[in-house]
Amino acid sequence: MTKNAQSELRGHLDKDEILLWSGTPKIGIVFRKSDILVIPFSLLWCGFAIFWLSMVISSGAPIFFILWGIPFVIAGLMFVFGRFIIDAKQRQNTFYGLTENRILIKSGIFTKNIKSVNIRTLSDIELSEKGDGTGTISIGPKNSFNTWGGGMNSSTQLELIKNSKYVYNQIIEIQNKK
Repeated sequence: MTKNAQSELRGHLDKDEILLWSGTPKIGIVFRKSDILVIPFSLLWCGFAIFWLSMVISSGAPIFFILWGIPFVIAGLMFVFGRFIIDAKQRQNTFYGLTENRILIKSGIFTKNIKSVNIRTLSDIELSEKGDGTGTISIGPKNSFNTWGGGMNSSTQLELIKNSKYVYNQIIEIQNKK
């Protein structure tokens, strides 16, 4: 069990509740399947916005056009760089826990959110595992429109965790004890 995750979750446990497993998602920059499409689009968007703004500035256009272009450049920079930084920071501040009764997820950059999922009432559980043993456990129904890209679905996730199959098997074992 990860010591940092244990200490982060300890205050959210019920009386006599014990963590069977705790962990954190992979930290750092992560590329997802959806980036195959999003990266080229973001580069085009940002490139065009910077080009347009530089042409407006160099042509001496009215200040309105300069002010109009700035939000598009900022959005382009967020598409190209910012989304990776925000995603990495979000995962850095995420902690997962598993008890006999529930799954705990503590996350948030500026404010901390706690999500508690009752294991015994879960319906859909899916494991997506990589060759190195890291993987994502998706819990609950998915929005099929958003799942094509990976990392963009509406289900609860234990995302990019080590030994994901072990955690998945623990959840199934607890469910079978009903």
